[in-house]
Amino acid sequence: MKKVACLLAAIYFGCGQAAVADEFKNVKCASDIPKALIGQHASNEPVVVTEKRHRALGLKHLGADETSDQLSSIDWLICGSEFVTLVDRKGFVRDAIAFPPHSRKAPAYSGYCELNGRKLPDIFVAVLDGGEQKDDYLPVLSAWKIDLKGAKFIKASSEGLRCPRSGIYTVDGGR
Repeated sequence: MKKVACLLAAIYFGCGQAAVADEFKNVKCASDIPKALIGQHASNEPVVVTEKRHRALGLKHLGADETSDQLSSIDWLICGSEFVTLVDRKGFVRDAIAFPPHSRKAPAYSGYCELNGRKLPDIFVAVLDGGEQKDDYLPVLSAWKIDLKGAKFIKASSEGLRCPRSGIYTVDGGR
């Protein structure tokens, strides 16, 4: 009887640990944060609860986009730097990248772009060169294509790549 009670207690406490585990459980500042996130299961609780649990990481949810029926991109501030994750519908983090700093003059972007004037079918996350340009399409400083089938970020060349202002999501709008 004692063995059964110990087994039940172990199962109970093991499940209790799993209930509070989330994609940030292995994250430590000054470590490889994308590597710690990939493969983890995202929590299905209010963001404020997750942020509070991981306040030592300076965790802050910065927004999310549904990139397809099976994939979402989620931006997080972790340890003072921004990261973008790809999370599948089952809740697993499939990929993560450190996202470069962005600002009004170099706004963050998510959406479709053009290469040498030709519209591309892929979704990109990027930092654009907002500079003094007033064009509707801005040149790209750095970009990643989202491989929807492989659920991966693929580093893209910025040469000839331009993206419309309409996908800018930097808080100040990049204007």
